[in-house]
Order: sequence, then structure tokens, then C-alpha cells
Amino acid sequence: MIEWFAWVQVGVAVVAGVLCLTLGFAGRVPSDLTNGALVLVELLLLVQLVVALLAPLFGNEPTGSVLEFYTYLVGALLLPPAAVFWALLERSRWSTVVLGVAALSVAVMVYRMLQIWTVQQA
Repeated sequence: MIEWFAWVQVGVAVVAGVLCLTLGFAGRVPSDLTNGALVLVELLLLVQLVVALLAPLFGNEPTGSVLEFYTYLVGALLLPPAAVFWALLERSRWSTVVLGVAALSVAVMVYRMLQIWTVQQA
């Protein structure tokens, strides 16, 4: 992982999550804006996947459990498409809230992935 890129991901996911939660609690149904925010979060996760696969080749190896890292990454990769799929099927304000919760969940998962990658474990 690249630390600055992980922090960008966390920031984008938090902004997307707060945006979706705010719009959802205001009664707005899913729109291109809210779905697009989750698509952006997903695109950043796909870039993170490529970075995570290539980083060890350039000497940037994880210090924690590789299995745990990739479990978080795969789980995070599945959240945005599942939330957008839900939002497309059930067009209600609560679908927009689900988009927000998914984005905030990705932010937490990316932060945990950064910890696993960079923090030495005893």
C-alpha cells in the first residue's frame, strides 16, 4: 500500500458517505450523484488492488497478515457494487442511507488495511 493513497481513499470514502447520509436523511432517493460517489470509491479500491499486488515486487511488503489484508480488500471491493445494486432496485431514501453506510464502511476498512500493511506485529 502507498500511505498517501490510502489516506486519499479514506477521505474520498468519508466525503461520499457523509454526502449520501445527508441526502438520504433529507429524503432524497439515490441519484447519479450518490451512485457516482460510490463508483468513485470502487474505482479507487480497484487501483488499490493493483497497487497491493505490485507493491511487494518493488520492496513495499506488508508487515502484518497478508491473508487478513486481502480479506479486507475483497470485502471492501464488494461493498460499493452491492450498495449501488440495492439502490437501483429499491429507490427510496433508505437506499441512499445504505450507500452512505457502505462508503463509511469502506473508509474504516481501508484504514484497517493500512494498519495491517504498515504496523509491525509482535
